[in-house]
Amino acid sequence: MAKILLGFIIILAAVAVATMAEGCDKDREDMIRECKKYKMFPATPKIDPSPACCAVWKRADIPCLCKRVTKEVEKEWCMEKVIYVTKYCGKPFDPGYKCGSYTVPPVAQ
Repeated sequence: MAKILLGFIIILAAVAVATMAEGCDKDREDMIRECKKYKMFPATPKIDPSPACCAVWKRADIPCLCKRVTKEVEKEWCMEKVIYVTKYCGKPFDPGYKCGSYTVPPVAQ
């Protein structure tokens, strides 16, 4: 009985890990689909994101997504625009937060 219970716990743990990874993948796909045009270079003009983009931003696993921001991504996504989107959508990064190699600057006084 103990072996069956242990096996069941291992299976549940594996499913939980797989589900978490998939969730971040879905967030990434949704973010690209709904928000890409608001985050691309050049840095200006900054365009207010759509309600659909904000909805994705508000529910996304941001720490997971930020771990996936590589130098290549930073060449395509203007991090200044990303910060603009975060503020506009009401879920801003805290100053000092690190997303990829980008560190969110302090709030200007």
